[in-house]
Amino acid sequence: GVQLAESGGGVVEAGGSLRLSCSASTYTAFSRVLMTWVRKAPGKDLEWVSIIDAAGETTTYSDSVKGRFTMSRDNDKSMLYLQMNDLKTDDSAVYYCATDLMGTGRGQGAQVTVSA
Repeated sequence: GVQLAESGGGVVEAGGSLRLSCSASTYTAFSRVLMTWVRKAPGKDLEWVSIIDAAGETTTYSDSVKGRFTMSRDNDKSMLYLQMNDLKTDDSAVYYCATDLMGTGRGQGAQVTVSA
């Protein structure tokens, strides 16, 4: 089965940056499938953040993060990344890497807290 492990979360002031990582070392199909980042804030539904194609050539972002977040992948290392810049308090959530927009296969998540 899919085993994903997110890392890199933390507490940052508004306007700051964080870089999340996701290890997919045991996911044998990783280099052949699209991957996503999704997030879950308290009291809110799971929200998709970004999508990247299998080759890492095409990315799509939700309107809420477009222009501030950058998703990338390294298929040789089976790693996924999310560079988050100009963070806002509304970005506070648990972030998950996943295999689709519904969050399938997500790991334990990385907590991101943005303080005002």
